[in-house]
Amino acid sequence: MNDLLRRRLARSTVLYLDLLDTVPPELLGSHLADLPSDTIGHQLWCVLGARESYPRAAAAGAWQGFTSPVTAEQTTDASALRAAFEQTARDLDAWVAGIDAADEASLTYALSLLEHETQHQGQLIRYLYGLRIDRPHTWQQQYALDEDF
Repeated sequence: MNDLLRRRLARSTVLYLDLLDTVPPELLGSHLADLPSDTIGHQLWCVLGARESYPRAAAAGAWQGFTSPVTAEQTTDASALRAAFEQTARDLDAWVAGIDAADEASLTYALSLLEHETQHQGQLIRYLYGLRIDRPHTWQQQYALDEDF
């Protein structure tokens, strides 16, 4: 189970890094027009925060609050976001690798984290279409997205 989770979280990291390579940095602060929406960068802030907060909750045995490794100001800084994704990927891999197979609470947090990441990917697909941003090839493959707008 741990190896499967590690592979799935690593795949999720690749998707987010590819997204950062595709989204023009000036669009990280963009909202979807005429819809209640947060910014692309804030979506990524939330993903990164979960990557920091879920393992901390698992280690403590209870939710410890939400924090993110990037600030609100950094949500429009592609290099800061990339560095945070790279660091949290290493941290997640070490955390999941060390989860005991009998530790159902930690495995539940790990699965919840993966669900959270996937939910944000679904939201970000709407931004890619709504803002007419090319979809990264990895996202095309993962979610069988239309190639045309």
